[in-house]
Amino acid sequence: MSRLNISDVAHQARLRPSAIRYYEKLRLLPAPERISGQRRYDKTVLYRLAVIQQARQAGFRLDEIQSLFFGFQQGTRAEARWRRLADRKLEELDTLADQIKRTRLLLKKMKANCHCNTLEVCGKAIFEKGISRIERPTPHIIAKPWH
Repeated sequence: MSRLNISDVAHQARLRPSAIRYYEKLRLLPAPERISGQRRYDKTVLYRLAVIQQARQAGFRLDEIQSLFFGFQQGTRAEARWRRLADRKLEELDTLADQIKRTRLLLKKMKANCHCNTLEVCGKAIFEKGISRIERPTPHIIAKPWH
């Protein structure tokens, strides 16, 4: 069976050799055989890299990808692994989407309602009104802040 050197693997996987070495360091890839000091890979490393790249494109962090490979009992089907990680990632994305919606609303309110001349005026209004009241813009004596 023909063995691939790191340049061949990098070319076929469309990665830099440094990425391959990094994945080895994280143990996402098995340690390759060494012939005359050079890394030599079995073709199956390309399949493992395909899984890693797909997971990265789906937004998984490297620690989550490690969990995909090593965070389950031996013999756990790939389908079950992907489902569990996907459920966690979808929950994380839903939370992030909610945070983004709230932040967008706040930014729109700030943009539409803040007429403060200085940041000190804004800061005073925020301090006096309290952060919890930011949702309801109120007029201010010195200026018309959004807070």
